[in-house]
Amino acid sequence: MVLNDNLGDNEKATRASNLLSRLIGQPVLSQKWAILHLLHDLAEGDPLNGRTESDAPRSDSGSLHRNGIQVTEAAPSPEQPPQRALDDAFSASGLRQLPTRQARPSSSRETIGSRDRRYQPRNETPVPPPDVPPALVTDTVADTKLTEASLLHDIPFTLQGLSSTHLSFSSRTTLDLPPTLPLPVVSLLNKLAEPSLLYRVLSDVVDAPDEGLVAQSLRSAIRLELRSYLGLIATLEGEIRRAIATANPNESRGGIGKAGVTLKRCMVWTRDATMGLRLMSLMAEEAKSRKGGQLITTIHTFSTSHGDPFVAAFAERMLVQITRPFYEMLRQWIYDGELSDPYHEFFVHEQRSKVEVSEGGIARPAPATSVWEDKYRLEDDMVPSIITEEFARKIFLIGKSLNFIRYGCGDSAWVEAYCKDASKELHYGDTATLETSIDKAYKTTMARLIDLMDNKFKLFEHLRALKSYILLGQGDFIALLMESLAPALERPAGTQYRHALTSQLEHAVRGSNAQYDSADILARLDARLLELAHGDIGWDVFTLEYRIDAPVDVVITAWASRQYLMVFNFLWRIKRVEFALGSTWRRCMTGARGVLASVDNKPSGDWKNARCCIAEMIHFVNQLQYYILFEVIEARWAELQKSITKSDATLDDLIKAHTKYLNDITHKGLLGKPKSGVREEGFTHQIHYLLKTMLAYRDAVDGLYSYSVADFTRRQEQSARQETGMAAAQKKRRSALIEEHARADSPFPAAPATLSSASSDSVLPALRQRLEDLSKSFRSRVNVLLGDLLAQPDADMKFLATVMNFNNVYSPKKRLRAGNRKTPAASIKSRSSKETKDDVSEGAKEVRGEKGNEEARSGKGDAVEGAKEKEATEAQ
Repeated sequence: MVLNDNLGDNEKATRASNLLSRLIGQPVLSQKWAILHLLHDLAEGDPLNGRTESDAPRSDSGSLHRNGIQVTEAAPSPEQPPQRALDDAFSASGLRQLPTRQARPSSSRETIGSRDRRYQPRNETPVPPPDVPPALVTDTVADTKLTEASLLHDIPFTLQGLSSTHLSFSSRTTLDLPPTLPLPVVSLLNKLAEPSLLYRVLSDVVDAPDEGLVAQSLRSAIRLELRSYLGLIATLEGEIRRAIATANPNESRGGIGKAGVTLKRCMVWTRDATMGLRLMSLMAEEAKSRKGGQLITTIHTFSTSHGDPFVAAFAERMLVQITRPFYEMLRQWIYDGELSDPYHEFFVHEQRSKVEVSEGGIARPAPATSVWEDKYRLEDDMVPSIITEEFARKIFLIGKSLNFIRYGCGDSAWVEAYCKDASKELHYGDTATLETSIDKAYKTTMARLIDLMDNKFKLFEHLRALKSYILLGQGDFIALLMESLAPALERPAGTQYRHALTSQLEHAVRGSNAQYDSADILARLDARLLELAHGDIGWDVFTLEYRIDAPVDVVITAWASRQYLMVFNFLWRIKRVEFALGSTWRRCMTGARGVLASVDNKPSGDWKNARCCIAEMIHFVNQLQYYILFEVIEARWAELQKSITKSDATLDDLIKAHTKYLNDITHKGLLGKPKSGVREEGFTHQIHYLLKTMLAYRDAVDGLYSYSVADFTRRQEQSARQETGMAAAQKKRRSALIEEHARADSPFPAAPATLSSASSDSVLPALRQRLEDLSKSFRSRVNVLLGDLLAQPDADMKFLATVMNFNNVYSPKKRLRAGNRKTPAASIKSRSSKETKDDVSEGAKEVRGEKGNEEARSGKGDAVEGAKEKEATEAQ
């Protein structure tokens, strides 16, 4: 509202009219005349004696009446500073003089926070200092000998954190002021002292030792801002020197105010610099407990979460300098696949490489899985807020893939060529360029990695080979292998030799369509024996192995190999039972057209029941195989193919899809635990028990067959003695043939050539009871299994239960949890002690019976069948 004296009269009038109209138009101001009067008094002060028109004598009541508005002024008390001192302190031209105070001890000094001031009376005569020209000390306080010019002369030193003649620093955080300054001057010096103290603090921060690349860049940014601050001080010092040099000695205060430089104007000029110093001090304080991405996030918060535009702009300017190390590490990571982070400030952390010690004590690097899974780790708390979490994961995957291509796949030439072609400078603020670069690098790197895994390392072919050979997908190969290995695997496990199994494996490959696979695939397939246990036979320890090398073992890990082995052993056990039941069924059907066609009425009912039960078991095994091979493995394989053939698939996607593939197979393939509650037994144990029961039943049927042949021989001999009186030589030859046949087919000791009626009455009931017990055990176990399958939430498992019981011949039973089995236990306890003992000894019987049975069949099958046909012909 104060008009400059240098303006012309017309311009003054125009500005006055404009300001007056704006003042009148303000509805919130009620005492407009009083405001104009106050401004007039401040602008029209007497420069000679320091008095204004407001100091003119007034009425006794101390009130001034103008146009109905009353302005009242209270008389100044002797303990308060005069009104004139306050008016001079906040006048447009600055202080006219420094008011005097009561005397104090000369050695006392006050700090910035001191506020207790006592002013001396107005009529005290000032004494000019000896070192200041007389023209500049006309309004000087007698005991301090200070002028505004003296303070202005010291201000540049104070702003730089240096002690001066009148303003000195007693410590790093304390500025001492002269003890006789008035409150307005102290207030101004307080504001001017803040940047000086902040500058001293930030100077110490800049000189601190290095603690990280991002922290170094923060100190560098602070150093640049301090240089700008010093440039401002240099400009301010030049203005002060010019004002003092051009001051008019004949005017009040030597003309400092009219020269354009006052303490208040210095405070205004340093206001933005003070705010910047304050922000940098806060950033430096926060940086003590943070590093890397955390520090960038802290400073970025000032830019995004603060409403002051100055603070946001200042933080953005600081981030440009602070983020340079971060973007350099980012550039090396996404273009070269190398992590240059000596202070662990990047959000990708490199872990120590694992070293394995071989049996010979030689250290060797860990498998390739550690290169992909364990070498690098994403630190979520170190991701700066300038990028999103999804973006950070994409960056992490790019660098990890490049590193894996370079070291895991041995294709460093491509990585170097890619780095030369695609590398570009990254910096803060260019978000569009950064996103484009990351997306392009992501697509290029993932495409190259998948191409290497498919074409160079044949990952997809290895997955198909595992499905064909380990998961029994190659049907003709598995059938020929089992047929060729069956005689050898019936022998004890200690008599098995790996070279013999390998030769049979090669025979199965040459005799099936497996011979058309690549030589590399077939070379990885091998026969292996598991750890031997007492009483094991070849069926228990034989397994197939498919060897996997780096870098394919990143996808087909050691855990995956164990899962494949578990599935193979389960399927191989089912195939073995199918093979055994099929052999028994064929023998029964062949015998029904020969020897068994002439049996008496005693075992005829037993044979009918046996054929029905064997057909029931074959149906169970076939449905179980169909479900696992087609409903589970083939369906999951189709899902795996769909996942790994996507255009944007990454190596992580392949690993996740393959892991899900194996988990679904083990769960849906009845190799996992039921999910409908706590069970005493899993599906694997239940099916294993059912398979053992089927093998035991097969042995019992073979015993019944031996009994039927022996009974047929006894009856034929009796008939021959009574009717034809055949010669003793014919009887002896016929008996020898029948005895040889009985030894070849029966797991039990050979029956005598002629059975007495007493011996027949003791053998047949035992066989009949054995068959009945095993049949009941099989059906009860199937009922429990079907009940558990129906209780599962999975639709495929429920479908398996429906297919097995399509004609409702079974009655599924849902078992209770452990601890609640009271009523259902009655059906289990109803079994006789003999049946329980038979169930326990089934394993041993299986080993003994199958061993003798199959050894006899392997070399003498054709001769026995010929003997059967001949015997049947002679009997007729």
